[in-house]
Amino acid sequence: MASLPDSSTVIHGTCDPEYIEVKQQFERNMASGSELGAAVAIMRHGTLVVDLWAGYTDKKQTTPWERDSIVAVFSATKGVTSLCVQHAIDNGLLDVEKKTTHFWPEFGRNGKKDIPVAWLLCHKSGLAALRDPVEESALFDWEYMVGRFAEERPWWKPGSTHGYHMVSSGWLIGEVFKRALGCSVGEYLRNELAPMLGMDFHLGLPDSEFSRVAQLRAPTEPPAEGRIYLSKRIMADRESLISKALLNPPTILSSANWDEWRRLELPSASGHGNARALATLYGAAVNNTQFISEQALQRCTQEHSSGMDYVLEIPTRFGPGFMLQQLDDIETGFGTGQRAFGHPGSGGSLGFADPEKGLGFGYVMNQMGSYAMVDPRARSLVDALYRSIKS
Repeated sequence: MASLPDSSTVIHGTCDPEYIEVKQQFERNMASGSELGAAVAIMRHGTLVVDLWAGYTDKKQTTPWERDSIVAVFSATKGVTSLCVQHAIDNGLLDVEKKTTHFWPEFGRNGKKDIPVAWLLCHKSGLAALRDPVEESALFDWEYMVGRFAEERPWWKPGSTHGYHMVSSGWLIGEVFKRALGCSVGEYLRNELAPMLGMDFHLGLPDSEFSRVAQLRAPTEPPAEGRIYLSKRIMADRESLISKALLNPPTILSSANWDEWRRLELPSASGHGNARALATLYGAAVNNTQFISEQALQRCTQEHSSGMDYVLEIPTRFGPGFMLQQLDDIETGFGTGQRAFGHPGSGGSLGFADPEKGLGFGYVMNQMGSYAMVDPRARSLVDALYRSIKS
């Protein structure tokens, strides 16, 4: 990939001297040609210690990435949704130990009547995809999609194993949330969490904010040897579970720059925000008991699923909607925090919290990488962060 113009390596924002190695790594990433535009932010013990951005928001490299630029973060949305769920639990608005049918009676068809909401969060429900094809427009038809999942039968015996519900979890968790609380996850985020935290993150982006959205550029290179290559697996077998999960509806992988995607409230994938928002949210989770309780923080770090993932075919660990730390794992590990929790997003974005270090981390970009889990660019920044921490 050709390097970007020299001007793109000018780094904007602020960085406390203690974390200068993060800035230096960010500069290297920008200068390497692996980035178009990007931002990284870190909260430590409630203080924003790193807030950096650089590059461009458009493919032609004419519009600079600004402080308030936002971008689609795909599955990093799951972590935001999961913190909405924890906040709702704290406030007595949702009980994830109840059966899904308590909130959504129609869901109980075809062997699903005993699935608790918790299994939707930790990917044990067996509903990783729809078997039969749906129309392209179905992606944007909420009632149709939740109706189809209510009719679908599980791909495995619910509770017997886990498999990453890459996109489907958005409809499943979102419908339960909507029925239990009377509002969507996007509305809850907009009315409860975002104002409380001053967080620029959106699930269902208003048209008035479209001018701030960075344009995504597709991956140009395959992942490194030994990493998950989803595109290759999809092309090898279009009838496989992983293909169904990512190509049914067929617009899942092609709509990220569409206005319809920006407006969509899909709690697994369609969030838009910046690195500062992710760092703020996760920083609040570990430092602000007025946001979520100590009990909720403990819940966030508890393992609910582990072992070989039925969908991804690699070992994964999940808590209640969050991916959990797998130390030294090239696909899913982030940092050295034993109790870290968060979520990567397709293409490279990453948000996570480390309760032991009082950290909230966020990284976003618009040059999509080809990595399904933790992108090397994000991991390089995380590694620089932990090298910077002296205590």
